[in-house]
Amino acid sequence: MAADESHDSPTETLETAAEEEEAKTFKDLGVTDVLCEACDQLGWAKPTKIQIEAIPLALQGRDIIGLAETGSGKTGAFALPILNALLETPQRLFALVLTPTRELAFQISEQFEALGSSIGVQCAVIVGGIDSMSQSLALAKKPHIVIATPGRLIDHLENTKGFNLRALKYLVMDEADRILNMDFETEVDKILKVIPRDRKTFLFSATMTKKVQKLQRAALKNPVRCAVSSKYQTVEKLQQYYLFIPSKFKDTYLVYILNELAGNSFMVFCSTCNNTQRTALLLRNLGFTAIPLHGQMSQSKRLGSLNKFKAKARSILLATDVASRGLDIPHVDVVVNFDIPTHSKDYIHRVGRTARAGRSGKAITFVTQYDVELFQRIEHLIGKKLPVFPTQDEEVMMLTERVSEAQRFARMELREHGEKKKRKREDTGDDDDTEGAIGVRNKVAGGKMKKRKGR
Repeated sequence: MAADESHDSPTETLETAAEEEEAKTFKDLGVTDVLCEACDQLGWAKPTKIQIEAIPLALQGRDIIGLAETGSGKTGAFALPILNALLETPQRLFALVLTPTRELAFQISEQFEALGSSIGVQCAVIVGGIDSMSQSLALAKKPHIVIATPGRLIDHLENTKGFNLRALKYLVMDEADRILNMDFETEVDKILKVIPRDRKTFLFSATMTKKVQKLQRAALKNPVRCAVSSKYQTVEKLQQYYLFIPSKFKDTYLVYILNELAGNSFMVFCSTCNNTQRTALLLRNLGFTAIPLHGQMSQSKRLGSLNKFKAKARSILLATDVASRGLDIPHVDVVVNFDIPTHSKDYIHRVGRTARAGRSGKAITFVTQYDVELFQRIEHLIGKKLPVFPTQDEEVMMLTERVSEAQRFARMELREHGEKKKRKREDTGDDDDTEGAIGVRNKVAGGKMKKRKGR
């Protein structure tokens, strides 16, 4: 990381002690009245721990390093101070927020616009997978806040005439550990070189890696460290279970759990794009309202899937780790780790999709004969032994025949879909429409599958 602003002074640290914190309001933290009203309208009754730590310091003009678990209210912790400052000194191209994924960029933009709706805040989302020309036009209008992934932002800084960030007052790097893990180091270096040194910088990260420490030295001046979680942990209201099952029966056990816990909304995590697509087809053939979200889908399809799930038009979202961090989907009741995560820390982020904002939730992890070591690492990381999720094995086995038939249909459809993609290489718009790819939908179930009562 190019140390364009190398500051080796020691970082102050603030560790949150929840017991010491009185019940505080956003007004107590120093947030202006108009933004306090916006928080009320969004249903933010009181600030979260990271907001209580970070907002007063940010309003004092300090650089911040925020370390907080997923779902902790990090966006509010940087958005409110920025909007507060924007009210005091209105200016175009006032703040830049860098994020690792497109979905997170859109979500941050939504929160900025919701918080700043009464003061006319304008945002531009600059990410890959979307037409560059429309983004150039949005930048030409000089929005107040730019939310961007590093690669596409560099593209505009180098190629969009008249666009620069020389007057920027605030830089936010959200999910900084993940930005660096995705090898955006070179792009971040370039961005740091073309923005003013005289600015405020907020760096938010779930973990403090060596790369993040290096970035901190390069980008921040005398930062204060706000840490609300000193070790890896999952929230208290999350019930965590595991299921030890033979690899060949994973699909059957998934169908059993979806039936057992029917009426809930589910996020099911798979390790690959292909398995996400396959499992979505399998479930839809059995009559479940399942929808995929993965990196091989076009941006419009990804947002479409996310919005259908958020609007409760679909009850099951099958996703790769593209959806494990940052996305705020309030109503996820159950997270299923269909494929166990290779990196133990990803487990924390995946299960953090449920039991958010004080609600309860369940997480069930499938452990096959090949996953024992990975599972032991997860238990070691979170510091607890997980209980087994109770199942009726004879009821599971009764589903085998119907699931096998659905698997066969799903394989056929994937094959047809692959051939269709080959034929339409030049036309990428229709390549990943799982909703429309199902030519033999519901042939197995003839409607939603009902749990058999064999007791």
